[in-house]
Amino acid sequence: MRIGTVIYKVESCFSTNDLAREMAMEGAGEGTVIIAKEQTKGRGTRGRSWHSAKNKGLYTSVILRPEEPDVSLIPLMAGLAVKEAIFRALRLSIGLRWPNDLIWGGRKLGGILCESGFLGSRPNYVILGIGLNLRHEREDFPEDIRSMATSLKLIIKRAMDEEALLRCLWKALNHWYRLFCQGQRMEIVRSFERSSTLSRGKTITVVGEKGEVTGIYRGIDSLGGLVLEEGGRKTLYFSAEIKAITYE
Repeated sequence: MRIGTVIYKVESCFSTNDLAREMAMEGAGEGTVIIAKEQTKGRGTRGRSWHSAKNKGLYTSVILRPEEPDVSLIPLMAGLAVKEAIFRALRLSIGLRWPNDLIWGGRKLGGILCESGFLGSRPNYVILGIGLNLRHEREDFPEDIRSMATSLKLIIKRAMDEEALLRCLWKALNHWYRLFCQGQRMEIVRSFERSSTLSRGKTITVVGEKGEVTGIYRGIDSLGGLVLEEGGRKTLYFSAEIKAITYE
């Protein structure tokens, strides 16, 4: 099934990822999409809450059933798909911040959240969640994130055709997911690096469970991990290991 062929729309739910997971466990087909006008308990990575004001954003999840056991590149390919869709629909170019943030002008425009269920060593399903700020005014954001967030309305300062944006999104997701399923890992990695807000050679600090490590950013590897060079030694970090990244 192609992504976007079957779409379920709900007024409100705790989280579209939770709803999609329930549907996946009940046998819903790959490519099934859930869209909510509101999430009452939306979340981002590491259990952080995701502000989901009613009728202000795109809150959607897609059920995927990849045969590839390593699904670590799915957040990257999803970011590329959202970037492509926004450009095609609005002629607006946004940036991607590893591993799952959508960025414009240094502010967060949206994010990706992937959650998986496995049967043995193989994925039974992957839930691809996408949150995108569409119609937020500045006062629609909680005060603690107001200086760090933005929306498409604040950027383009005009009304948008949301249905056209969604059509572009489903088309882009199908394209990038097909590349993922075909094993085109380096095409995804190279494309993500070209779209990244972080350039190779920059000094960054990775904050993990065991403390902070400062080094030189050396790019993304074929598994989707961040390569950090410290004292001539390169270390690979995955998003699950990192609490935060600070940039000099």
